[in-house]
Amino acid sequence: MSTDKASGTDNNSKPLRFQSAASHTHWLSGLMNAIMVISSLMYLILLMFYLVSPESVWPWVTGNIMAAMWVCAASLQCARRISRWREQQFAPAIDMAAETITPHTSSGFSQRLASRSWIRPVLRYVNAQVFFQAFPALAALLLIALLWRLPLPANDAGAAGYFAGTVFILCAFAVLVLERHWTLKSPLEWPEAAKLAPILRMLIGVFLLSALALMFAHGASVWPAHLLMLTGLLPGLVALELVLRALMAMFSPLREGKEPEFIAGSLLAAQICWPPRPLQFVQNELHQHFGIDLRQIWAFHFMRRALLPLAAILLLTGWLLTGISEVPLTQRGIYESFGKPVAVRQPGLHAGLPWPFGRTLLVDNGEVHELTTGSEDAATLASVTVADTAEGPAPESANRLWDSGHSSDKSQIIASAANDRQSFQIMDMDVRFVYRVAMNDDAAMASLYHTANIPVLIRSIANQVLVHDFSSRTLDSLLGSEQTRLAADIGRKVQSQLDHLNSGVELLATVIESIHPPAGAADAYHGVQAAQILAQSAIAGEKGQAAQQLNAAQQFARLALDAASAKNDENRDQAQIMALRFNAENQAYQAGGQSFLTGRYFSQLTLAMQQHPKVLIIDHRISGGTPPVLDLRSFTLPFTPAADKAAHSVKAETTR
Repeated sequence: MSTDKASGTDNNSKPLRFQSAASHTHWLSGLMNAIMVISSLMYLILLMFYLVSPESVWPWVTGNIMAAMWVCAASLQCARRISRWREQQFAPAIDMAAETITPHTSSGFSQRLASRSWIRPVLRYVNAQVFFQAFPALAALLLIALLWRLPLPANDAGAAGYFAGTVFILCAFAVLVLERHWTLKSPLEWPEAAKLAPILRMLIGVFLLSALALMFAHGASVWPAHLLMLTGLLPGLVALELVLRALMAMFSPLREGKEPEFIAGSLLAAQICWPPRPLQFVQNELHQHFGIDLRQIWAFHFMRRALLPLAAILLLTGWLLTGISEVPLTQRGIYESFGKPVAVRQPGLHAGLPWPFGRTLLVDNGEVHELTTGSEDAATLASVTVADTAEGPAPESANRLWDSGHSSDKSQIIASAANDRQSFQIMDMDVRFVYRVAMNDDAAMASLYHTANIPVLIRSIANQVLVHDFSSRTLDSLLGSEQTRLAADIGRKVQSQLDHLNSGVELLATVIESIHPPAGAADAYHGVQAAQILAQSAIAGEKGQAAQQLNAAQQFARLALDAASAKNDENRDQAQIMALRFNAENQAYQAGGQSFLTGRYFSQLTLAMQQHPKVLIIDHRISGGTPPVLDLRSFTLPFTPAADKAAHSVKAETTR
């Protein structure tokens, strides 16, 4: 028999949960390591889905499963902390020896944090380990909040959905085996096993809901999307509960020698059982935590005995109230008694037999609808009600260009004559019908019982009338006729067919919005127009260039002619002046003789001296009878005061 030397107590005398604490810790550590590895792989898969197909449903499914696994990790971490404490209490001597050998390395993060001197007063009142244990739950809550978006994307996964659903079902079966193992555990051996089982049931529910949503999602199914929403709500609510429990437990510090409490249990996850008994669960919780036994209170006994009669009375009252129906102002009600229409009810409250013996079916009460003969149905027309600002771009409904296709247009074949031969042409027409259900009672019943789909009926009849009517019309008669008269003729024929079928529909107006060729023909016609415009622009450009060259040549010729004329006039004037001067001088010479020549000589000499003040005059009497020699070479002597003085003296002597 082993004895604890430190405390002097017998280890084998301790409860069974202390003796099995080591195996429990080993189990929980292995599960947490597996969750960490699987979460890492799923995180990589989540990133791949965000890069490849972010608009698909796969990131949502992967993130919800990761969040559910993190919530399980939070509960497992809390249970492992308790198992470690029991293991240390079961073998305190071994722990003391280990602490003596390695006092720093064996302590965890919380012990190193507690060794700080400034944090010790805080840890007396705050249990920080609880918050660290709830950190995975907080991370799961944040992950779900980041992935949450409504409405969910299209979830038609195809063959990949069947494969993923099969894998999720296998995972759910594996978790179910572990859940059954923990549920059957004795509370004396492991008290936390029964509290960990609901968390595993929550994980099983997430796996199964994801598998069903992926395997049965086809087309426009709605319920698979609701299941996917539950896969996010279920772990999110449980994670929120664990975080709130951790925040409240932070202010309950640990006491030495007292066994820690398991705070990672979930009341919401505990409700996942069959059959669900929430009232009994609440009663047991109140009796266990607060000592309140509701079974000893007579009022609850009375409520339990009166519950069934009261529920029956409420159900009967609710069933009788189904005979009261409300007809809105925009509709009329057709009351059926035992499946037979009895009367047409006006807007207001009306009483009759309860369901299913009597019911009220609603029809329109004067509501006006608009319908086109194209592919655009009434639902699409009703949805195009977006308000456009005055400064913004024009809405698509205002687009009337011929080179763009419109969903409201319908192609019609009209007669044509080309080269004295009968042919046909195709035109696009936007014909709209404004209708309502007639206001009399017979029309209301006829619209409900004789017509399954009023817009489809009107469109079918209108197409037949348009094909029959336009097949005998030519383009000239169609464009030349008044559209108001043509629309009235079409509306009259459609109304005749509707009355013949007793549909109860009344046409209020028939409007022809536009008549134009198809978009392909309009594009070809615009191409011809563009080619014609390009040809005309090229011709105009060549004409402009020719006119520019002609004007430039005319301008050059005019300038040359003006210059020659001016030069001619100038030469003629110069010649006349010279002739006049010659005649004048000749007459003066005849009259004056040598005196005129002498005077003329001095006048020219004076003029020359005025124009050239620096004149060198040499007397012909120098050197006797030998004429002087003039050196006309131009050269520059170096400047010296002596040379300058000699030059001035020579000039003065020459002047004298």
